[in-house]
Amino acid sequence: MTPLERAEAFCRRFGLAIPIALAPMAGACPPSLAAAVANAGGLGGCGALTLSADAIRQWVADVRASSNGAFQINLWIPGPPPVRDHGHEAKVRAFLGGWGPEVAQTAGDLELQDFARQCEAVLEAGTPVVSSIMGLYPPEFVARLKRQGGSWWAVATTVAEARAAEAAGADVIVAQGAEAGGHRGAFDPERAQSELVGLFALVPAVVDAVAAPVVATGGIADARGIAAALTLGASAVQIGTGFLRTPEARLHPAWADALANAWPEDTLVTRAFSGRPGRSLATAYARAATAADAPAPAPYPVQRGLTRGMVAQAAAAGDIDRMQPWAGQSARLARAEPAAELAARLWADAKELLGA
Repeated sequence: MTPLERAEAFCRRFGLAIPIALAPMAGACPPSLAAAVANAGGLGGCGALTLSADAIRQWVADVRASSNGAFQINLWIPGPPPVRDHGHEAKVRAFLGGWGPEVAQTAGDLELQDFARQCEAVLEAGTPVVSSIMGLYPPEFVARLKRQGGSWWAVATTVAEARAAEAAGADVIVAQGAEAGGHRGAFDPERAQSELVGLFALVPAVVDAVAAPVVATGGIADARGIAAALTLGASAVQIGTGFLRTPEARLHPAWADALANAWPEDTLVTRAFSGRPGRSLATAYARAATAADAPAPAPYPVQRGLTRGMVAQAAAAGDIDRMQPWAGQSARLARAEPAAELAARLWADAKELLGA
């Protein structure tokens, strides 16, 4: 089967016109962006990490009001409660106080959304594709999802994770290369930064290791990346940072402008924003927080709570150096054009490269 035939078969299976999915980025997937990608024939997406069950239902309603296309909702698989060290947290608070407002002693007491209720909302909404990151869904959830006709796309950052996801019933493996912006999808946060596998090494290895179709994500932002991923065996691609400069993304202008000027080496993987490793622009804060003399970040989600004041203040001021500007290594390739037009053009150009 040729790359184009494989992509077309994938599209038929999932009701798509083009093999391009919007990466489900928490906090950066408004309904307007998901609907635009879906209207182009791709798969819209929502990173629902911070959304309540009611907010998930509203997001779905808003997308369906603007599109009859397909979409995915992504949830983080919760880990064990963080081990708190209040003495160390005091050092982190003092450090962050030099970058933003004074950090309250209770700032790290961040309450996460109720995962069980999020799962119920996703099922009640009849979500066509449900994706996971940071681990695997419980068997009962997977069984219920499939009984109602939904599909599970599991993010994997290594071959071992891909195999585990397929064994657990995943319909699709989303192979996330180290180039990806935002949080690493690694099942074990302690290994996320020591197992940084690049996409072009990961995709063919995962394709050879599993029978499920593979979606490539991480560092893909133009037709060349799409064509290369499909040539390596992927059936489709997922793009995140590449859509962030579109008007439908409604990104902060300072963040969008910084993406346009970022070379691959202008990003880094850091725990300094949330406590879990993620790739962001190498801003002044990100560099300082990863320096040898800086206190180690608190665990997730404590660190996320501690940094909220700084991030909010920076957004209000338009200060990119203190914002939380997630970015993949191909950020400079992102284009400021309507998302539907961008998605359609990317696939048309990729087909030309593939000899269509």
